[in-house]
This record gives sequence, C-alpha cells and structure tokens, in this order.
Amino acid sequence: MLVNKKSYKSIWLDEADDTVVKVIDQQKLPFSFEIEDLKTVDDVCSVIQNMTIRGAPLLGAAAAFGMYLSTLELSSHSNVKDHLANAARYLVSTRPTAVNLSMAVKYMFDKISNENDLAKLTEKARSAALSFCENEIENCRNIGVNGLKIIESIRERKAGSTVNILTHCNAGWLACVDYGTVTAPIYLAAEKGYDIHVWVDETRPRNQGARLTTWELGQNNIPHTLISDNTGGHLMQHGMVDIVLVGCDRATIKGDVANKIGTYLKAVAAFDNNIPFYSVLPSTSIDFKISDGLREIAIEERDEEEVLFVNGLTDEGIKNVRICPEGTKAANYGFDVTPARLITGLITEEGICRADEVEIRRMFSGKI
Repeated sequence: MLVNKKSYKSIWLDEADDTVVKVIDQQKLPFSFEIEDLKTVDDVCSVIQNMTIRGAPLLGAAAAFGMYLSTLELSSHSNVKDHLANAARYLVSTRPTAVNLSMAVKYMFDKISNENDLAKLTEKARSAALSFCENEIENCRNIGVNGLKIIESIRERKAGSTVNILTHCNAGWLACVDYGTVTAPIYLAAEKGYDIHVWVDETRPRNQGARLTTWELGQNNIPHTLISDNTGGHLMQHGMVDIVLVGCDRATIKGDVANKIGTYLKAVAAFDNNIPFYSVLPSTSIDFKISDGLREIAIEERDEEEVLFVNGLTDEGIKNVRICPEGTKAANYGFDVTPARLITGLITEEGICRADEVEIRRMFSGKI
C-alpha cells in the first residue's frame, strides 16, 4: 500500500542483499517512518516479541523469513534438522495466540528439512518464504473482493449514501504483507469511489487503532474518525454504524474467534443492536484442530507496563507517560474470544461463510 505516495509491503527482502529482511517499525508509527533490518533468527524473534511488527498474517510471514535466515547460520558441520528444529521452536514460542506463526514454521519445515546441501537448502528456504508471502498477499486481495460484496449490498440498501464501518485494533496492510484483511474491502471500495467512512477504535493499551489504522487510512485517503474504545456501543445505538469488521489471530473449527482484547464487547454491542459483525481472516488464521475457543485458545498476558503507561509523542520525542498512581497493579490480557453465536460470518479468501463448523468444513474441505 501507499506511504507518502510510494508503494510498500510490510516485509520484504533487501533488493541489494537478499540475506537481509526489511520490516517497517510499527513502534515508531505514526510519528516516524523507519525501516529495520533483520539478519538472524534472533532479530526476527526480537521484533515479534517487542511488537516492532504485529498482526497474525505478518507474524506468519516473518516466521517464514526467520526460517530462511536460520539456513544462513548453518555451517558444513551443523546438524541441519536439529538446527532447523531449534529455530522453529524459538519462532513459535514468541507469541502464543496467533496460529499463523506455527503454520508458517510448519510450512517452511516441510519444504526444506529434507535438504542437506546447504546452498540448495538456502535457496529452497528463500523461495518458500517468498512464496508464503505472495500467498498471503493473494489471500488478502481475495478477502477484499469477497468483503467488498457486503459493503456494496449495504451501499445499495442506503441508496449510495455513506457506509459507516467500525474497526477494532489494526488489521490493515501493516498487520499483513499487503492489502490487509479488514482494510482490503475498504481499500477496494475506495478505489471504486464509494462513499465510505471508518470509525477507528483507539484499541488500548497499545493503541494500534489510534497509531496504525488511522495512519494507514490517512496515507490512502480513506475518511475516518478516531474514537475511544467505549464509544462503539453508543454509535451503534444511534444508527451510526452499518457494519463491524474485525480481524482474527486464531479461529476455531466451530467459528469462535480470538482477536485483540475488546473485540468481544464490540460483538455483544453489535448483536444487541442487530448490526452485522464479521471477522475477516485468511484460512491460515483458522486452527482446524481446536473447537472451543474459550478453553483451547491460549490468551497472551503481556507486561503490565503497557497498561500503567501510555506511549506517545512529546516535545522530547516518543515517551512513556504514567497514567496511574505508582504501585498500582494492572492486568494486561492481549486478546479475548468472541463466541461464534455472536458472529454474523467469516470473510475469507475462499468466500463468506457462517461461523459454524458445517460451513467452515464445507468451505475449507481441501485444507482440513
């Protein structure tokens, strides 16, 4: 997508040196646009853990490139399978909720683990990582095509007047490789000249909506308004929201969806106000092995400092500012689970389906 009218992906290989992976530092946005170089598995794990990069599809892409970088660390004396297995375990351990990480690592391991020639191994890994990323881009483009149909149906019902979309967290191109999930149909609608407007949840405590989604939409000239996390219910009660679109870090075979903390509350409000609520996701975010989201999806608990402090731009640069008394304890759950019964449907690269096991199995019969 566009940054200062120049096209970027969120992760790519350095054109001058393909042993270097480049990512946009999301911690610096929107105040500064900076690119970070990744040269080792440790580098990849570090940017995942400290949230320099975030978003389930992007984490999968980064893990794929991490496996590629791990092959560059091999020597003629290395035990290839042990080395790759160690790299795989390290990468998967970085974030427990997003299933894309483990899926990407398994994909890479299956592609390269039986190759013992180091030069061929590295080339296979490079090719596989690039292929994985291109597949994610194509998934997001197709998600956009499918999701656009829903926006068009709302637009038709409203006789061409503004379609108001509410989002939570960042499920844009920054969180993927390109297009995004939630933003893909929004960008395609804008390309067609449709009158759309996005309500952007700030998404405490990391403020990915305030810092990332608003930045993305602004760079691509999409009308939007930032709101506090607790405003969505009020807007829905007063007919100011036509549809809620949220991302997904892990979905179950029965349609439960884990997404950024606060998503469940939006689903409850949408359900109470009879507003369509869709989770927008590639199939790589569906964990076909689990069925009960509340019991089986690991919810990441992050450092309490993210809640005790707010990060933003001051006269002295980007700083953390305490927002509560010293000694206050905080709980910081990164995600929550929205039960399938509250979800109107899932928008995927394969099409749109209800959030239930029969529909999901039918749509993804070739991938289960």
